[in-house]
Amino acid sequence: MEVVEIENKQVVLKQYVEGIPTESDMEVKSGNKTKLEAPKGSGAFLVKNLYLSCDPYMRGRMRDFHGSYIPPFVVDSVIEGFGVAEVVDSDNRSFEPGDVVSGFTGWEEYSLIKKPEQLRKIQQDDGIPLSYYVGLLGMPGFTAYVGFYEVCSPKKGDHVFVSAASGAVGQLVGQLAKLNGCYVVGSAGTSQKVDLLKNKLGFDEAFNYKEEPDLAAALKRYFPEGIDIYFDNVGGEMLDAALVNMRIHGRIACCGMVSQQSLSKPPGIYNLYNLVTRRVKMQGFLQSDYLHLFPRFQEEIISYYKQGKIVYVEDRSYGLESAPAAFVGLFSGKNVGKQVICLVS
Repeated sequence: MEVVEIENKQVVLKQYVEGIPTESDMEVKSGNKTKLEAPKGSGAFLVKNLYLSCDPYMRGRMRDFHGSYIPPFVVDSVIEGFGVAEVVDSDNRSFEPGDVVSGFTGWEEYSLIKKPEQLRKIQQDDGIPLSYYVGLLGMPGFTAYVGFYEVCSPKKGDHVFVSAASGAVGQLVGQLAKLNGCYVVGSAGTSQKVDLLKNKLGFDEAFNYKEEPDLAAALKRYFPEGIDIYFDNVGGEMLDAALVNMRIHGRIACCGMVSQQSLSKPPGIYNLYNLVTRRVKMQGFLQSDYLHLFPRFQEEIISYYKQGKIVYVEDRSYGLESAPAAFVGLFSGKNVGKQVICLVS
């Protein structure tokens, strides 16, 4: 039987990026043809991508820098990221046509998966949107889960501050903190996001950091007795402000530091001495260090979601053509919630 070939639209990286990414750093390419079969003897499988994830860490892969935990993208090649996809054809006994999977895939309509270990099957549940497997139940949600429980070591009654609190990670951190009996304050960059934090996501308080001339004073206002846990998604000036507001034996989880990722010479932190005087633990982490906890994470979060104890906010864009703008929008705070590119209606 003749193998069907189909056009495969793709998003490629045009050049390595200095500074804040722009749409022109990427290109949506048409005209590439893909055979709708996995090569025999390859052990690979072919997927049709359904949902793609826009994540700030991908900015780091747009640099010509090989000293990180993950290699850079290849110029003129398809951008890679987390996604949800359906298996179309398979030469791998562990995956069959019709299986729905989540994990690393390409920013394209069809991807040939040559590293099956980078994806896992999804047990579909009518009560869980498939797109949640790149957000709430994917890497961002797992980052929130292990960062909060494994790095921050929360106790009931802790005072918790979350920056970039309405984003893919922050919104879940805040809700987990509330479920653990903590007092929770979040920061965000618009009044719409502040309203979302207080009225939909259940934060005790929230503020627009762009309206605060003195971030340290703002935190003092919301935490007059100090901060036990700071879940840091931004770094920079907000981290400096939190350092002077930490309680003795406070914990800081360093996650992403999105304000610093586009700076070739990021400014230094002035208030680190507070780590000594207040005996504060500050720790960076990667969710990939905790993959043994992933099954427990999904089980607990699915249970919370089905009980109505947590909600999750997505910002959806549609079609591969929307991907460059959606990604660039992450760095100006344009997205409200988890940014997802939908390749299905």
